[in-house]
Amino acid sequence: MKFAKHLPAIFLFIFGAVFLNYFLPQNDVVQIVGVDMKRVDIDSDDPFWDKGDIGTNEGATRDVRFINTETPKGKTRVYRNEDTGWGFPPYFKFNSSDVTAQAQALAKDDEQWVAVRHYGWRIRMFSIFPNATSMKRVAGPDASIFPFFNIVFIGLLLLIWFLLWRTIRRWKAKRIDPTLDKVGDSIGDAAKEVSDSVGEGSAKARGFWKKLFGSKSK
Repeated sequence: MKFAKHLPAIFLFIFGAVFLNYFLPQNDVVQIVGVDMKRVDIDSDDPFWDKGDIGTNEGATRDVRFINTETPKGKTRVYRNEDTGWGFPPYFKFNSSDVTAQAQALAKDDEQWVAVRHYGWRIRMFSIFPNATSMKRVAGPDASIFPFFNIVFIGLLLLIWFLLWRTIRRWKAKRIDPTLDKVGDSIGDAAKEVSDSVGEGSAKARGFWKKLFGSKSK
């Protein structure tokens, strides 16, 4: 029973971790090998695609830009290159065309390594791609990018959670617990009165049956 009491908090933690893992920015050090554009059928409510170029009409079928890369271990990695606009997630990306031009320029240098900033997952089975938000040149394949934004953001979330938890705990101790104690006392008193009434009624019933049928004396 104690474990079941913590299930909502466990589910909430798992959901929050998955949510942050998808939407928080990540950096991959890769070499850009080319760019591509494909015609894609996209449902309007599909959460794994963003928007067409800002200022163009949204449709169920549209062109999507892709950036093809290779990791230091020789594995391929593909990113979509879409605007996010003013919507969610709030990356405020309006320059997918510029990112494509930058990727084309970087692809000409076979020795240049690039840190691609992106969010999202690559799931091949469902043709899901992370969205590249920006890129910058780095010294080599061993370059590391310190996740400053993620650390600060998660730290603020933990601080807000702690303050909220402490506020709710204080409010519960001040308002809820005394009320529950009063209710518990009232229920205890009522149960005692019922028990006394039942005991008194039972004694009267036994006396009535003794008078009616008599009782044997030893």
